[in-house]
Amino acid sequence: MGSRFLSLTLCLLATAPLSSAKDPASATISVADLAETIRPSLVKITQEGRRGLDGLGTGFVVSDDGLIATNLHVIGEARRLLVETEDGDVHEVTEVHATDNHLDLAILRVGHIEAPALELGDSDAIRQGDPIITMGNPEGLTFSVVEGVISAMRDIDSVPMIQIAVPIEQGNSGGPVLDRSGKVLGLVTLKSLKTDNLGFAMPINELKKLLEKPNPVPMERWLTIGVLNPKLWKPMMGARWTQHAGAVEVELSGDGFGGRSLCLWMAEQPEDTFECAVTVRLDDESGAAGLAFCSDASDRHYGFYPSGGKLRLTRFEGPDVYSWTILADIETDAYRPGGWNSLRIRVDEHTIHAFVNGRKVIEQEDATFRGGRVGLCKFRDTQAGFRSFRTGKDLSEKPLDAQVADRLRSTIESILTAPEQKQRAIDDLVADSSASRRLLAQRRAALEDEINLLRQLEDEVHRRRIVDQLLAELAKTEEKISLLRCALLLSRHDNPLINIGQYTTIFDAMVDELKSDPVFSKGDPVAAIKRLNTYLFEENGYHGSRNDYYDRSNSYINEVLDDREGLPITLSVLYLELARQLQIPHVHGIPLPGHFMVGFQATEDGPLTLVDVFERGRILTPEEAAAELTRDGYLPEEAFFPASKHAIIRRMIHNLLSIALDEEDVAASALPYLDLALALDPDSATERITRARLRERNGARVEAQEDVLWLIENLPAEAPPEAQQRLHEWLQILQP
Repeated sequence: MGSRFLSLTLCLLATAPLSSAKDPASATISVADLAETIRPSLVKITQEGRRGLDGLGTGFVVSDDGLIATNLHVIGEARRLLVETEDGDVHEVTEVHATDNHLDLAILRVGHIEAPALELGDSDAIRQGDPIITMGNPEGLTFSVVEGVISAMRDIDSVPMIQIAVPIEQGNSGGPVLDRSGKVLGLVTLKSLKTDNLGFAMPINELKKLLEKPNPVPMERWLTIGVLNPKLWKPMMGARWTQHAGAVEVELSGDGFGGRSLCLWMAEQPEDTFECAVTVRLDDESGAAGLAFCSDASDRHYGFYPSGGKLRLTRFEGPDVYSWTILADIETDAYRPGGWNSLRIRVDEHTIHAFVNGRKVIEQEDATFRGGRVGLCKFRDTQAGFRSFRTGKDLSEKPLDAQVADRLRSTIESILTAPEQKQRAIDDLVADSSASRRLLAQRRAALEDEINLLRQLEDEVHRRRIVDQLLAELAKTEEKISLLRCALLLSRHDNPLINIGQYTTIFDAMVDELKSDPVFSKGDPVAAIKRLNTYLFEENGYHGSRNDYYDRSNSYINEVLDDREGLPITLSVLYLELARQLQIPHVHGIPLPGHFMVGFQATEDGPLTLVDVFERGRILTPEEAAAELTRDGYLPEEAFFPASKHAIIRRMIHNLLSIALDEEDVAASALPYLDLALALDPDSATERITRARLRERNGARVEAQEDVLWLIENLPAEAPPEAQQRLHEWLQILQP
């Protein structure tokens, strides 16, 4: 099992007495007989890493053509996978046939395998107290069996789970949970964080959905997922360095002394005087990871990193413990244990300056090394994440212009001014402790209100900036608008931490990989579309959401790139942008009702062909699409007209708005999307009415009046008189 999921490895309740089975036939099958029947269909799955075995788990055969079911965390990413059967035969995995991050499920394909497929049961029919057995590979002891009971059905983080009472050890993840007739009810998945005697299994009916709608990725492609771009990074001394959405992650011990490992930045080599910076988070503060600099691409370099809650500056002059020197080791309250911390180093002719979260914590005279590479370092068994790595002449945060800063402070203070802040100064807190405590409590409450208001202001400033950037992008000519940038701005609208540049880099790498294929230079759009479909849906496993279709994650293009799963429109945005960058002509978004698709024509006047990106690039005619999407099989011709990029972004906003309108705190959830929608389409009366109602509900009566006044002023001349009257009555209600 992958080390990231060791804490989730199953150790379940001690054996419970079996309840009597309802089915007499199943009750006659002993555990010994079941084990003998099931064992040939059970497999051991191992991850092969740079230094041998990296992980261990269990799987079982689900089809006679070589499909193996297991947990996604058992197989990890970019790992060579081996499947061992009961008779000792070892098979290489040729394809990751299907995966689901949300449900932690995976299906592997191997070549010909002499093992029968297990029969899949119905997890919707299980009852509390039903007897079960599980089989797996605890601690590598292959093909063990234990018996227990169904404890309950639970909803864990919106995922349906079977709570089971069975004593199972590490290595059983992915193993089958079976009823007493040998039918699979679920897959062992995780243990409780509270006790080792509580565990869970994924219902088998969820695996059935995955079998029905796979997203196959060939093994040669799977091995590239998360791999660092060699043009940018060079890992050294072992460990496992991976990259996800621009963030670098590291795990496992390195080959250097103390588990040391480096990952050097290859895009550029700084001059003798330079700065480098990164934001880092350790999974465990007893670990150590941070910046490496002045490296000779071997054993000589400096390191600046948190270690044991302190900040350490070290010089490494060779491969062993005798050739390193701790130059400084300090404690500082500028460091935030357990969180993301920004490290920055400035190297000049004689001195090294070290900063954490903007504060200088070390100034060390040392000129032993200069020049060389910069990058990342880690020690021991540390798991760590790095983001926003950069290098340059001066990376310090520049002070605001004094006049601008004063003006902004004045604006903020005026907003924060409130009656409770105008109380008389407290002359003597000690004179009357009761009154003092009361006043301090009031002041604390006032500060909490200020904090909430400041947070709201921060969100509002951020969102207004996103609106400005989005409008600027959409103001370009149609052919120059980047749908990818617009979609990333929508994601950043909700999550300010999203780094648009990092996701753009990931997308650009996809474009570069595709451009190397000569099919895109031959001027054959049909062949180009076929290759693009193969790349996205067969080689990289992009697919439509199988589970919670209306989860916001499916509407965020960054999460589509991360998880390779999304809505028809988000998958279409990715497809359309790739087609634009690859210069495939006559490719458009087709805004069919309820199901966005991509359309293309072999020639400018040729017939329209549709690509259903939600169904892994399925090709349809307009007539076939109409038959699937409507009861009468008819859609008007204009339904197949291309959507403008402006319209595509509005549809994405409306999807998010629809989700927000169904949430409990509807005003707080929906108002930002209504503001965004009206910024793009200020003449939308429907959204004006909705925003006015939510503003009124949220107590923002003045803002609600503004929307009602707009509706009155823009009421069509042909509107009935009672509409004008109702609007004026509404305005009257909103008056103070």
